[in-house]
Amino acid sequence: MKTGHEAISKICIVGAGSSGLAAAKTLHQNGIDFDCFERGSGIGGNWRYLNDNGTSAAYASLHINTSKQKMAFSDFPMPDSFPDYPHHSQVLEYFESYVDHFGFRSKIRFKTAIAKIEKADAEGHPGAWRVTLENGDSELYAAVLVANGHHWSKRLPSFPGHFAGRTQHAHDYRTFAGLEDKNVLIVGIGNSAVDIACEVCRVAATTLLSTRRSAHILPKYAFGKPIDHFQSPSSAWVPLWVQQLVFQLMLKTTRGNQAGLGIPQPDHGLMQAHPTVSEELPSLVGHGRVLMRPDIEKLDGDGVVFKDGRRDPVDVILYCTGYQIDFPFFEPGLVHTEKNQVRLYRHVAHPEHANLYFIGLVQPLGAVMPLAEAQSKWVVNLLLGKARLPGRAAMQKAIDQDLAKMRRRYVTSDRHTIQVDFYAYLNAIEREARRT
Repeated sequence: MKTGHEAISKICIVGAGSSGLAAAKTLHQNGIDFDCFERGSGIGGNWRYLNDNGTSAAYASLHINTSKQKMAFSDFPMPDSFPDYPHHSQVLEYFESYVDHFGFRSKIRFKTAIAKIEKADAEGHPGAWRVTLENGDSELYAAVLVANGHHWSKRLPSFPGHFAGRTQHAHDYRTFAGLEDKNVLIVGIGNSAVDIACEVCRVAATTLLSTRRSAHILPKYAFGKPIDHFQSPSSAWVPLWVQQLVFQLMLKTTRGNQAGLGIPQPDHGLMQAHPTVSEELPSLVGHGRVLMRPDIEKLDGDGVVFKDGRRDPVDVILYCTGYQIDFPFFEPGLVHTEKNQVRLYRHVAHPEHANLYFIGLVQPLGAVMPLAEAQSKWVVNLLLGKARLPGRAAMQKAIDQDLAKMRRRYVTSDRHTIQVDFYAYLNAIEREARRT
């Protein structure tokens, strides 16, 4: 980790959410000195309910939608006493145990926000980074591992017309309090949108769920097992059409066609967009508690007009419309994020800036945590000289190839710019960790 005229060995980790913890534990186990900066007063990031760092989107009823076995780190399983799909409080308990078990809590600097991260080349330290805190303190680091998450900078759509009621983004939703006996419109059909719709409909006068292209709604269980247990390492080598056929047969057998249940059929194939996992939505649509609607045509005072011409009275619009990828501590232009596209080699290494890495900046068909762990192991090998990156041109070419593959595979949208197939991506990262 030589970076210039003098040896700078300490590493900076941004954030103590799940990805930052994976990075911190891996550095700690390998004897690499680091500082992990966390704006809030505790670990857990998005999984700390009412996190005082201001970036958590967790709502009171939130449960994970991947099973505990698939979410856990490789060397620290979740307790057997946990249910298949733990509550957010149990996930946080797991992360607290993880930190204490591996003993690196003292390396996390809580209530410490980063104001600026900039290259230190001009200071005579090529490859090093200067990190300046909001209190004005600054220090040089050999490398920066960015793990600040990508579910905190709200993305809001724009529709013609004017709405006289209340609007809110899912990031700010905690409970249904205040929505009792209201006409509520939820925009989106991702996991948060569906979770919130299934909760709100129990107290609201009406609950509308608006979607542009719909989504494949997967049950949490199939044949008595968590549905993600039917994906295995061998799926990395199975053609997409075969995986689609298997899951289509499974869904047909266990649930039937979702269009017959009142949920619009998506305009894309299964596994060509991030799926939505919900046991409750089909039955609540069937009971008339959640009413499906197409995309919004215009806002209309105390109501909303939809693309099919229908107008419904609406008191509250809750936008579950995703997030922008954002790194507010970098100077504009240093790391481009236009349209949520970040050009990174294997979604980790920046090809234009040495010693700048991103942990957990992926959206897998599965859980992020094991992938963040694998990414961290690769970065540690790079820092210790046990692995190497290809040249800049080769990295740019590989990025182009990965983007082209992603465009062929997934629906084109701002949501699918960092999408990866879990096992195929895990295999790719493990190969990179062995590149010498």
